[in-house]
Amino acid sequence: MPATSLNSGKLYRAQASLPRLPIPTLEETCATYLKSVRPLVNDADYDKTVRAVEEFKRPGGKGEELQKRLTAHDQTKSNSWLIDWWNSYAYMGYRDPVVVWVNYFFCFVDNKKLLNKPAARAAELITGAMEFRKLVVSEELEPDTARKAPLCSEQYRYLFNSTRIPKLPEDITRNSDPAKNNHIAVIRHNQFYILEVVVDGRQLSTKEIESQLLKIYQLAGNTKDIAVGAFTTQDRDSWAKIRENLLAVSPKNQASLDKIETAAFVVCLDDAKPVTYEQRSHKCWVGDGKNRYFDKSFQFIIFDNGVAGFNGEHSMMDATPTSRLCEWVLDSLAKGTINHGTPSASAALSAPKKLEFELTPALKEEVQVAEKKFAELVGQHDLQVAVFEGYGKNLIKKFGCSPDAYAQMAIQLAYYKTYGVCRATYESAQTKKYGYGRTETGRSVSVESVAWVRAMQDASLSAKTKGELGRKAIASQSSYMALAVDGKGVDRHLLGLRLLLKPGEEKPSIFTDPSYTLSSHWNLSTSQISSEHYNGYGWGEVVADGYGCAYMVNNNVLQFNLVSKFLQNDVMKYNLLEALREMRVVFEATAPPPKAKL
Repeated sequence: MPATSLNSGKLYRAQASLPRLPIPTLEETCATYLKSVRPLVNDADYDKTVRAVEEFKRPGGKGEELQKRLTAHDQTKSNSWLIDWWNSYAYMGYRDPVVVWVNYFFCFVDNKKLLNKPAARAAELITGAMEFRKLVVSEELEPDTARKAPLCSEQYRYLFNSTRIPKLPEDITRNSDPAKNNHIAVIRHNQFYILEVVVDGRQLSTKEIESQLLKIYQLAGNTKDIAVGAFTTQDRDSWAKIRENLLAVSPKNQASLDKIETAAFVVCLDDAKPVTYEQRSHKCWVGDGKNRYFDKSFQFIIFDNGVAGFNGEHSMMDATPTSRLCEWVLDSLAKGTINHGTPSASAALSAPKKLEFELTPALKEEVQVAEKKFAELVGQHDLQVAVFEGYGKNLIKKFGCSPDAYAQMAIQLAYYKTYGVCRATYESAQTKKYGYGRTETGRSVSVESVAWVRAMQDASLSAKTKGELGRKAIASQSSYMALAVDGKGVDRHLLGLRLLLKPGEEKPSIFTDPSYTLSSHWNLSTSQISSEHYNGYGWGEVVADGYGCAYMVNNNVLQFNLVSKFLQNDVMKYNLLEALREMRVVFEATAPPPKAKL
């Protein structure tokens, strides 16, 4: 992992003073764990779980021994007891394809002036990203903050000029020097072109970049090349072997891959013309699996009708740095504060160079295999978007509720309406208040949330009663999220303890108890990223019988992206919209009186 420079600029200045990720006490984690399991299991199973937890935490027991090992492990780490484990366990050691399960997407609200002008739309996004890159590279970017306190900036080291490289037994990250690599990789019709954005020490103007992109459209023509990018949709073991073969075949392949991997980022110029929410989301999420390079830290995607979006690789960055990038770019473009440079295109610029690949018959066959597997995998999935325009964050705040917790309860109610049961729900909670912090699990199902969703389906209860129960559910959800943000959720701690079991050592019953698996089987995997500049955001499910449910709580709109293996997405979508209509009634009935104007 890159070291923090001694003479850090604004971006990394607070790094040395950030507290370390804490290790919760055994007592804290066991108590919180039992509380989170209680609403998911029956009395008999809960009693069994209580016995397993009591055995685990008893004085001199296995839990204490593992806790001591974890404390000792923490003392050997200069960064965090969790970060290396987490990056390996959750990402680099993960061998399934990154497409569907790891990479995520944003869809951008249209720039109406640039509809059907894809080169112009791409050019302004490139200029904006390069301007943000200057802030990151110079370290002049202010760190992310929460309640005015600086958060960890470590993930920004992987934003630009960064690529995930497939390796056995686990992947690695390749970071390249931004001072020496001012090019981007542009893909059109599966063909890769290198566009030098800085020429003779000067960054090209937006008009010059547009001119270069128009040359790429022209050079690419209407012929589609064999899709080398499809390799990045393969499972990681297969792709690692293919990449070694690709490199061994020809120096041309080495040079071409090197140019892609060292590029600041990738721009995909797609020939599709998505219109609906579902079309936009699906194209930004997976596309056709060919006109992409999914291992790159991020890709801007621009379609022939001027619609645009983003695809991010998740391994070394969560969505907060990439969303800050996109939000900054889109907001700056909307406000006209981006420096677009000289307005006229220069005739002296040489055309972008196309990257060449030499593919043996065996490698060509591997492309076909990758395309077939991709089509099969994506074909197993359904994506639907629920857009609720009745109200949004502004009204929810007037109800005196946390907008995030309110949206979480809408998801709980919709799931209960659909299935008649509440199941384990993951919400991503960021732990970047600590050095090298990433995420912890917010467990959204509580005794209070179950009581509320049941009450909402009971016609005999008053709106006031339902609203009061809803407020208790929201308070419970917010309370758990506060614990998680403080690094005191249960999932990462229990993972750390489990990873310290020695080979052949018997697993404590807390880990073999069915409640442990049940309570971390994420039938709902959820997370919020909100922006008035986005009209799409999402990713895939994390268990075969579950949903990936990304959501946005904007000022006057709530939006949910549902991905599953053809579960009842259409019913869930309907029930989300119905839940939000019904919630308004009960939360209005219990809303605090408006504050008097002074």
